[in-house]
Amino acid sequence: MDFSLSAEQSQIREMVAEFVDEEIVPVAGEIDETDEFPHDLIDEMAELGLMGMPFDEEYGGAGLDYHSYAAALAEISRGSGGLGTVVAAHTSLAGGMLDSFASSEQKERFLTPLNDGTDIGAFALSEAGAGSDVPAMETTAVRDGDEYVIDGEKLWISNGSVADTVVLFAKTDPDAGRKGISAFVVRPDEDDGFHVEGTEHKLGDKGCPTAELRFADLRVPADRRLGDEGDGFVQALKTLNAGRITIAARGVGIAQAALDEAVAYANEREQFGQPIGDFQAVGHKLADMDTKVEAARLLMHYAADRKIRGKRFVKEAAQAKLYASEVSREVANEAIQIHGGYGYTKDFPVERFYRDAKLNEIYEGTSEILRNTIADEVR
Repeated sequence: MDFSLSAEQSQIREMVAEFVDEEIVPVAGEIDETDEFPHDLIDEMAELGLMGMPFDEEYGGAGLDYHSYAAALAEISRGSGGLGTVVAAHTSLAGGMLDSFASSEQKERFLTPLNDGTDIGAFALSEAGAGSDVPAMETTAVRDGDEYVIDGEKLWISNGSVADTVVLFAKTDPDAGRKGISAFVVRPDEDDGFHVEGTEHKLGDKGCPTAELRFADLRVPADRRLGDEGDGFVQALKTLNAGRITIAARGVGIAQAALDEAVAYANEREQFGQPIGDFQAVGHKLADMDTKVEAARLLMHYAADRKIRGKRFVKEAAQAKLYASEVSREVANEAIQIHGGYGYTKDFPVERFYRDAKLNEIYEGTSEILRNTIADEVR
């Protein structure tokens, strides 16, 4: 079983890595400081075909396989964790829902502008009282002729305040539990009743706005429903399962960035007449960090491989996301330790990597939920 990238896949990763080093890394600190959505970078990425990487060229996508997509997203996240989330939420979640469950007409209308970067996508599932417990959502969609009337609120929605297309989940049958949830395409600029209540002031993940959304008598045409009534819960689970591979990629990218900074600092910083990397204690830290990063990368590609082959990958995606998430935090923590006092300041980027890494353990399936998922698959 060969998980080495092909020549074409390597070329794509190297192209993205070059873009990241030239365009993202120099402004990553500024993005973190201002927490402003990087419109200019998104436009540049769209020109490179990075906003619809895994989707068919028929709908404006780049037609890349999931190995290439994951490797590219890891590179983007190496430059900026926030930008990694922007792309993952836009592509894996909003785009993934449309790619898997939209009709050809819906794809032409909504997926194509996401793939070419004209539009930004968001995935509105979570609520204040419905995070891991999705069926506890209270947002409702009531059929009224050829429309649905949607009322409710969503919380923690990545890209929510800047999105042109939002895949929104609501209960069409409040008494049916998970079988009463349906998905709709909402256009914030076109649909009256869509309100952005504000964005969160977060520990990290800066540059990706995390919004609170409110819907008041929001009328959506019935032809914007994805699939049949009641399909939404299963659609969301399948989409999140694939999305976990890309959050693993985000973890790999952040961990790689932290490792690179730690190695560079260990080779430059001298104490007691020699580089601190020459001390066994520091060398062992670097060895463990590198081993964990490579193991996380292999889990990411293993899950991607099963997806590409059409095999069940629920356990593998959960394992990749769980391990890469925890590794990103652990490696960033060790990078701070190697930097000593400097690592606790904003003079070096390792403190940003630590703040960005923590989110991996929370969104798109907490580490606790993922352990439950893996246990269920093992039993």
